[in-house]
Amino acid sequence: MYKVALLLMCLLRYGDVSSQNQPKVIKWSELENIINIDNDTTYVLNFWATWCKPCIKKIPYFENLKSEFSTQKLEVILISLDFSDDLEKKVVPFLVENHIKNRVLLLDELNYDSWINKVDSGWQGSIPATFIFNNKKYIKKFYEREFDQQQLITTIKKILS
Repeated sequence: MYKVALLLMCLLRYGDVSSQNQPKVIKWSELENIINIDNDTTYVLNFWATWCKPCIKKIPYFENLKSEFSTQKLEVILISLDFSDDLEKKVVPFLVENHIKNRVLLLDELNYDSWINKVDSGWQGSIPATFIFNNKKYIKKFYEREFDQQQLITTIKKILS
């Protein structure tokens, strides 16, 4: 009941959360299905959390990819590593306040060691981290670092070309 009231307060204060960016809580198997999808779309998965200042600073760069590559088959998915209990009190207010339009998933897997190496064997577990892939083109790139706006655009352009 408390969560519903808090969500309603957020909606009244910040406005509506569209269905596009309404975060969905998922388990590893659902993320694994996305990572293994067999189509010609290039996916950009950005792993972040509301408590990670460098992550928050870079979220607008990922949000801008939608318009920068609007004619390309590119999908940006923001993968929140916040606790699922923080969905309504931290994640949703952040998304609304910052007008996030990208798809948002909250990965509810507290045993990080069970899935991090499945994303990339070299991932040490720090965030922000970005996984870019296109399974039809056999592209898999993983970055365990921050990007500035231009670095991100340049990286995506190289992958899409």
